[in-house]
Amino acid sequence: MISVFGSANMDLVAYVDRAPKRGETVTGRLFRTVPGGKGANQAIAAARAGTEVAFIGAVGDDGFGAEIRETLAVAGVDVERLRQVPGPSGIAHIVVDDDGGNSIIVVPGANGLVTAPSEEERAVIAASRAVLLQLELPMKAVIGAARAAREAGVPVVLTPAPAQPLPDELLDAVALIVPNEHEAAALTGATDPGDALDRLLERVPEVVITLGSEGALYGSRAGERVRVPAVRVEAVDTTAAGDTFVGALAVARAEGRPAEEALRFASAAAALSVQRPGASTSMPSRAEIDAAL
Repeated sequence: MISVFGSANMDLVAYVDRAPKRGETVTGRLFRTVPGGKGANQAIAAARAGTEVAFIGAVGDDGFGAEIRETLAVAGVDVERLRQVPGPSGIAHIVVDDDGGNSIIVVPGANGLVTAPSEEERAVIAASRAVLLQLELPMKAVIGAARAAREAGVPVVLTPAPAQPLPDELLDAVALIVPNEHEAAALTGATDPGDALDRLLERVPEVVITLGSEGALYGSRAGERVRVPAVRVEAVDTTAAGDTFVGALAVARAEGRPAEEALRFASAAAALSVQRPGASTSMPSRAEIDAAL
């Protein structure tokens, strides 16, 4: 089992020819509401990629919260520890342009009320093969989950997004960090991915930097370096590509796959996801990933 301690949002997605500039109004061609949030997305991606997943987080007592819970459950995610709190659920306002690019505004809602894991939630973390963390919850809560995992000897996989300074007390508990190239540059000050990887390895044992259409780069303190090219596809919507990659990568690593094989598995999953609209709705099944490989 993999556990995910993270955010759950309702994505409010507008599709446009091009994103508006400041002060500009453009006409969209489609609007959709899709359950998302980096935590929920990674949970669904991992479940569809072929493993049991437990989700720990919070939604509000509104209609969005009920829909998010149902979407996770239908995907096969255990939502027993998905708390309901008074007030609105988190939302993400997303604009997707014709090139498949996106811009996102996140309003935390219930996610902002998540604190350190309870004793019951710590037990779930301790029983996991890996714990997936992101930074859409309060930092104090993320650190609490990371500490609980470290104390139980469970590997922590961190997606450092949204990018922000990372305290040592968090990184000391992280086994694998998975930033994109922009997050890696923000964390290290190095614009070259190879340099950024080397600097991140000074702080964590393993690093994967995702490079969009250029693939992904892996490094470890043991000296291993692997670069895997991206699968060439026509992108429709890249909103959940990174979360799909991380969820699938965690599954592959939990299955004991070596770094290069795990990266190829995750890259195939991400490539399938960008060919479909939406976030959680775009994530492929294990059968689809295996067929693509």
